[in-house]
Amino acid sequence: MLLEILKAVIYGIVEGVTEWLPISSTGHLILLERLLPLEASDAFMEMFDVVIQLGAILAVIILFFRQLNPFDPKKSKTAKKRTWNLWGKVIVAVIPSAAVGFLLDDWMDEHLYNHIVVAAMLILYGVGFILVEKWNKDRKPRIKAVEKIDWRTALLIGCFQVLALVPGTSRSGATILGAILLGLSRTAGAEFSFFLAIPTMLGASLLKAVKFVLEGGSMTGNETVCLIVGCLTAFVVSLASIRALMRYVKRHSFSAFGVYRIVLGAVVLLSFLIAGRG
Repeated sequence: MLLEILKAVIYGIVEGVTEWLPISSTGHLILLERLLPLEASDAFMEMFDVVIQLGAILAVIILFFRQLNPFDPKKSKTAKKRTWNLWGKVIVAVIPSAAVGFLLDDWMDEHLYNHIVVAAMLILYGVGFILVEKWNKDRKPRIKAVEKIDWRTALLIGCFQVLALVPGTSRSGATILGAILLGLSRTAGAEFSFFLAIPTMLGASLLKAVKFVLEGGSMTGNETVCLIVGCLTAFVVSLASIRALMRYVKRHSFSAFGVYRIVLGAVVLLSFLIAGRG
């Protein structure tokens, strides 16, 4: 049991780091499942990989609580109105991926959750980040703060988030890339991506958990402990990861993440080729 708990801690660390960096948590978790599998059922692992995100979401809520809290008594009426407007734009941006994800969740699980798709998306968006950053190098962003995002831009960023339904894309990667293309600064794009994560990941986790129960799934005591440990670890690590990313984007581009994605995509492909020959 101790070994399984240690594995759950590692899963939580990987989730807490990769969920917020634009490098695909799905790609890393798929690779981790091959290198360090948990002693658990396939149905549990499918649910675990999504529900573990709850810890990561809690980190966003805590770090940005004041900014996102429209009931803060220290805020003026104008500030509270801006906060409500921000939440409205977040909800509008979530609608496209929520609609597509709800309709196609089962189909995507069946047809897209495989190493070839994950590796291809890792490499494709890795190249995309490098090209977009070269294009964006000498451009000045038209939107430097999330409060300045208009409703149309919020919806368009939400459309980019739909791309993240394909495993290996990276939810933060798709939204940040889209935000940069739409004229947002890296900082504003990253922040809005974090805020979008709250309803998006809560919804995805709830959907997976409900499907797990409705399909007759149940957790053993060991699996329950692993899920709790994974979520708690993801929460703690996410606190550090989000802070680190916000510091990073103020001074650096995302090109390094693009290179990393390409390398990881090649590693994912190679690992499955070697396993297939074995």
